[in-house]
Amino acid sequence: MEKKEIPISDIGGFQIGHAQNEAAATGCTVLLFDECAPTGIDIRGGGPASRETPLLNPLADSAGIHALLLSGGSAFGLDAAGGVMRYLEERGIGFDVGVTKVPLVCQSCVFDLVIGSTQIRPDADMAYEACRHAKRDMQEEGCIGAGMGCTVGKYRGKEWAMKSGIGTYAVQVGEVKVGAIVAVNALGDIFDIDTGEQIAGMLNKTKDGFLSTEEEMYRDAAGIRNLFTGNTTIGAILTNGLFTKAQMNKIASMAHNGYARTIRPVHTTADGDSIYAVSVGKERADLNVVGTLASYVMGKAINRAIWAAKETDGYFCAAQIREKQNHAMEQK
Repeated sequence: MEKKEIPISDIGGFQIGHAQNEAAATGCTVLLFDECAPTGIDIRGGGPASRETPLLNPLADSAGIHALLLSGGSAFGLDAAGGVMRYLEERGIGFDVGVTKVPLVCQSCVFDLVIGSTQIRPDADMAYEACRHAKRDMQEEGCIGAGMGCTVGKYRGKEWAMKSGIGTYAVQVGEVKVGAIVAVNALGDIFDIDTGEQIAGMLNKTKDGFLSTEEEMYRDAAGIRNLFTGNTTIGAILTNGLFTKAQMNKIASMAHNGYARTIRPVHTTADGDSIYAVSVGKERADLNVVGTLASYVMGKAINRAIWAAKETDGYFCAAQIREKQNHAMEQK
């Protein structure tokens, strides 16, 4: 049975909303779930900024969460989840504690303080606006929401880095649907998951092609340097498959193969790479099949984030580099 590409909204069971400050090049993206959704997480980077992740431990009592927030602002951006909680509480959504309902909201942040404004970060009001804008057919990608301040290829500093953004991708196999949404803010270079071609990353001296971050790191093997620690790729897998929280943790783990196939190097101490996995449906599905699909759609979503990005704050985007390369080929 072949996999068929579908809009991520076709999975059902959730809404996506974005809000951003374009001048400050930062923003946030919220996923609001129709029901308390079983959710897992796998964190592989050495420097994550996250909120309420203990809820996702299989030993924790919570069966799931009500919303997930991806944002910029590094650890400062963790204040933004309060706006999601306010939005949900006003609508009577949350875990019933008698006197009120407490919304269960997880959040992860990317470090985007070196682009746009250092002092302006996502806050509760911005996240509340993202909730207000949430809808089921949200298809925007690139420099929007949590993708506003994303960049890649930063090993030699911002002068040689490129603009990235947020991307989505989803497939259907039979009645099973699996999708990914990801904000790509990696230290490393980005590769096409299908062809292996480098499509973004550290620029060469003429800024019409790429260097290899891995090769540059090997040259520094004996040295200790500041790895430009403002990175982290954060994303989520969404499936209509019916799974427990423990099973979703396994699917999140398998989805990291999508990072490994498209980002090199990945999972460094300078990254906070994290993937959530959320069950938003009741379809019978095999865990290993969904986990394998999760890896693929995550890699495709990373590629989509790169191609949807636009030049921002002096950072070139992949479309500009491709145009330069095509022009050079025509001149030969």
